[in-house]
Parts: sequence; structure tokens; C-alpha cells
Amino acid sequence: MLFMVIERFRSGRADEVGERFRARGRMIPEGSGATFVTSWMFADGSGCCQLMEAGSKEALDGWIAHWQDLVEFEVWPVIPSQEFWASAGG
Repeated sequence: MLFMVIERFRSGRADEVGERFRARGRMIPEGSGATFVTSWMFADGSGCCQLMEAGSKEALDGWIAHWQDLVEFEVWPVIPSQEFWASAGG
């Protein structure tokens, strides 16, 4: 399954997010089944969107736990548009 993860850096914490990422990487727990696909930063630097692949939303919990003190998360299951429209008959 694919998940679009919307991350909003807690007020004034963007520098800390960057420092932690440079020091520790993405911190996806081994064995979680979660895989990073790609990401985009908000143009103003206040957050990012990450496309993740995992067997379930719960597989992302360990990764999210490493960042919750600095980041607010929204997790949305997504499918490619072409796949959606093909199944919707459109």
C-alpha cells in the first residue's frame, strides 16, 4: 500500500528536524515493512510530504514515533490516479 504522509514541522522546529535527519537519517525501523519512496518539501520550509510504502498504516507507527516531538503527521492511503480512474470506470 502507498501512503502520502503530510508532515508539518512544529513551530520553530524546522532546523531541529534538519539536524536530526542529517545525524540519524530517516529512522525507519528495520523489519517494519515500511519503505521510503520519495518526498517533497513545502516551498516555505514548514513541512514536507513523503510517499511511503507499507503493508498497513500501523507499519509507519515506529517511524512516526521517532519524529512526533518535532513533527505533526497526517497519513493518507493513496493509489495512483490511473489506477483509481480505471477502477471507477473513468
